[in-house]
Amino acid sequence: MTDNIQTHANEMKGVLAWIEKSGNKLPDPVFIFLYCIAAVIAISVVAALAGVSAAHPTQVDASGNTLMITAESLLSAGNIQRLLVEMPATFTSFHPLGYVLVVMLGAGVAERSGLFASAMSGAVSKAPKLLLTPAVALIGMVGNLAADAAYVVLIPLAGVIFAAAGRHPIAGIAAAFAGVSGGFSANLLPGQLDALLFGITEAAAETIQPSWDANIAGNAYFIIAMTFVFLPVIWYVTDKIIEPRLAPIVPGETESSTAGIIKDPNVSLSADERKGLARAGYACLAIIAIWVFLTIGPGTPLINEDANPEARLTPLFQSLVAGFFFLFLAAGWAYGAAAGSVSSHRDIVKMMSDAMADLAYYLVLAFTAAHFVAMFNWSNLGLIFAIKGAAVLEGSSLPDSILMALIILFGATINLFIGSASAKWALLAPVLVPMLMLIGISPEMSTAAYRVGDGATNIITPLMPYFPLILVFCQRWQKEFGLGSLAATMLPYSILLLLSGLALTIIWVVLGIPLGPNAPVEFILR
Repeated sequence: MTDNIQTHANEMKGVLAWIEKSGNKLPDPVFIFLYCIAAVIAISVVAALAGVSAAHPTQVDASGNTLMITAESLLSAGNIQRLLVEMPATFTSFHPLGYVLVVMLGAGVAERSGLFASAMSGAVSKAPKLLLTPAVALIGMVGNLAADAAYVVLIPLAGVIFAAAGRHPIAGIAAAFAGVSGGFSANLLPGQLDALLFGITEAAAETIQPSWDANIAGNAYFIIAMTFVFLPVIWYVTDKIIEPRLAPIVPGETESSTAGIIKDPNVSLSADERKGLARAGYACLAIIAIWVFLTIGPGTPLINEDANPEARLTPLFQSLVAGFFFLFLAAGWAYGAAAGSVSSHRDIVKMMSDAMADLAYYLVLAFTAAHFVAMFNWSNLGLIFAIKGAAVLEGSSLPDSILMALIILFGATINLFIGSASAKWALLAPVLVPMLMLIGISPEMSTAAYRVGDGATNIITPLMPYFPLILVFCQRWQKEFGLGSLAATMLPYSILLLLSGLALTIIWVVLGIPLGPNAPVEFILR
């Protein structure tokens, strides 16, 4: 038995080595996106000439007829005009760009003042290395409550934590990426994503039963179970598959980009550093107190009192990016002033400028990625592919557990082409939710199945908006780390998370376990 396991492990390492070697022969990711743009243009022209189209499941035209979605040629006069006229807006409206820049401005101060170095050194000095992986993975999954901020805060910090503990920093980044993105729907509490998805589910379910109301906790039990199923998977893949095969960090290779980030955990902190940490703690408490006041104080600016109950906290969740900016800025400034690394406001400006300099390559990459994603959407190819795929599922007559498994696999495949979870669900829910209700499957169950598939392939598709940023994080520690390296690193997570999610869903459906309070697997039409 042990020999078989070792043989499979060696085979996996061989496959990953081939993927990495082959992938790293690819051109720079900037040019890969340019080549993809050229391919999409060519396909869009052919599809438009062939009249490829699909009926939109929810929209109607001015005459009240079902709206037909047709493939659009990217070489049409309108799309050429759109590309050239809207080029600045296409770049600046790229979803993750603003989040990354805002958070990294604050994180740059916390990093370069020495706060991260001292805090991580103190934190890991007595912590067992064995528990770092599950801790990072769990924080990554729970960190999804902070929405997109989790990508730009937790993932790079995981690399710092692993490095400070004497472990491979890219293994930390991979574990955090798998938790934040691969375990996108897993959590211990319902949050912003639940409110968003169930709002879409409710609209779809009301076409069959107008009295059906969304329950934001409708997947609470299921996402908690996902968390505890995914945690050992990420732990095993990180420690047994990924970290052993990562190339050692070359001494001095990252000195220029990580100077002041990591410290020897065996070296005691100085009196000034301990004083700085205390002041940073007070600064963090002050920022948190301000956010609490803005949430529950007079006027409640971070609560939308006019929204539905499940959406009232949306402003709070959306404000967390700004919250992290102020948190890191205040804590880094307080630490630096006490430890001696910040002598005036000019030092703060210099630290912010240096942080932006580190993102120079990401900005170039984001420019090409933004245009590829935008042009793919303009062509309608992703939308047509999703509609036609959903129609195939609708026409099947399979057992509930197998149907749920197919929906998961379908969602995982669609996710390779359309990154936004809410955008895909807004498209698929009007077909899948009513269809499954009519055969006795609850809207909560269809939502849960969709969520499993949506997360598993996030970590292997370059169309995921934060994928280029993760590559930049890795290259900070290992300059030759390429697109193939990142794909090979994340593929085992993707496969095992998908398989474990499939198993969990099938067992859940077969046993008929409630998905949350008042949220059964079965649905009875009234």
